[in-house]
Amino acid sequence: MTIPSLPTYTMPLPSAFPANKVDWEFDPSKAVFLIHDMQEYFVSFYDKESPLIQTLLTNLVAVKRYCRQVGIPVVYTSQPREQNMADRALLNDMWGPGLNKAPELQPIIAELAPLEGDTVLDKWRYSAFQRSPLEHMMGELGRDQLLIGGIYGHIGCLMTAVDAFMRDIKPFMIGDAIADFSLPEHEMALQYVATRAGVVLSTEQLIGKNSQPAISRDALLAQIAKLVDEPVEEFDADENLIDYGLDSVQIMSLLTEWRKVGITLNFVQIAEVPTFNQWWAMIEAQQEGAK
Repeated sequence: MTIPSLPTYTMPLPSAFPANKVDWEFDPSKAVFLIHDMQEYFVSFYDKESPLIQTLLTNLVAVKRYCRQVGIPVVYTSQPREQNMADRALLNDMWGPGLNKAPELQPIIAELAPLEGDTVLDKWRYSAFQRSPLEHMMGELGRDQLLIGGIYGHIGCLMTAVDAFMRDIKPFMIGDAIADFSLPEHEMALQYVATRAGVVLSTEQLIGKNSQPAISRDALLAQIAKLVDEPVEEFDADENLIDYGLDSVQIMSLLTEWRKVGITLNFVQIAEVPTFNQWWAMIEAQQEGAK
């Protein structure tokens, strides 16, 4: 009656996406990006370290970064921590008490944590439009295209896409920025959207060459030089940063900042090569790999 432990599978490649029936052109000035149900609770049913979830997170972070660069509003769905059983109604029969059993897992996962200016909507049913101001908000903003990424593909993501279509809002499902119960269900969601309700596109098709690196070398150099109280022009990029005085708290803070923009380095990796140039080489490689 609850969500099962979910197996990993290989994220579908854009070459395997179904052909779209319509040729709608994506317009950033008309779009809103919906990050669907990426709460600790729902992600916890996967092995978070699996290639599937790491690809999902990398692509969602890249899309969010792109959206902030081009001015696309970012909206989240998030089930409330405490839900009255009568309010859940038929969801009780299908999925049990849900988050009521694990309220500590209610937050959006750290890699995608909402930032200032983002909107978080309470989620009550499969579709993000049900009992929410999403349609009204989009109307107020003059936007009629909805980018969709998150989990689970054949449930909330698909139902939201279909609901958007029925409200004359064009849904664009990012086929490699959703995850599902299984590959067949993932493929079914893409097939239905592409042939019945919207457009399926990839992270690369969406972002293309328009996305700028989340972290620039000059900005990071200035930030670290400031942390160690050293003038940028005198800072030695090949010097040991620990010897410079950078402490573990500052390093963990940097790692947290980087993870929010898709740089998934850990403390051990950067402690083994504690110079700015070596850190930058690893960051640059990840940013190039995300293009």
